[in-house]
Amino acid sequence: MSHSIRQEIEEIAKQKVPGPSAAFSVPQILRALELVAEKPIGRNTLAQQLAVGEGVARTIINRLKSGGLIDASKAGCTLTKKGSKLWHDYQSIVKSISIEKNEIVINDFNVAVLVRKKAHTLKSGIEQRDAAIVAGAGNATTMAMKEGRLVIPFVSNDVSEDFPKAAKQIISLLDPEDGDVVIVVGADSSEKALYGAMAAAWVFLD
Repeated sequence: MSHSIRQEIEEIAKQKVPGPSAAFSVPQILRALELVAEKPIGRNTLAQQLAVGEGVARTIINRLKSGGLIDASKAGCTLTKKGSKLWHDYQSIVKSISIEKNEIVINDFNVAVLVRKKAHTLKSGIEQRDAAIVAGAGNATTMAMKEGRLVIPFVSNDVSEDFPKAAKQIISLLDPEDGDVVIVVGADSSEKALYGAMAAAWVFLD
């Protein structure tokens, strides 16, 4: 399932459509789908929510339309049946939520993202951190739920003991199960924190 999601989104990011090219990222495509899934949305509002120019928003809409994921009308953009299924599949694997400052992230804007059943692929967490930073985040820490404990590779064998405030937030908000991965990301804006979290999670969707 995760492979098909990754393939679909990356093909949309790379495809050519009429009009000038515009620079945007996979996390911005995912965020656009999330916003469209919530309610019909126009191009101007989408641009504001994505923190991009109208030209970039127009290109994202055109590519999502070309990929068969959204319809666009005077009432705004809506998900197609194909788009709804892809977004539902993505949400069944990835879940993100804003969190408060804690011992791990001290930025003004912080997001925790859960990726289901990917703990077996986690190494040091450096790959996820680098992906988050490239997307604009300031930092990212990746942990896994193993035998009922949150573990940070090479840092903590029990986050609940070493970083109790962070662990409490993560467990109460995301309810991770054994085999799940959680990434906490901090940034100087809500958009960068969310895009950083989405980029870090994207590493696991291979």
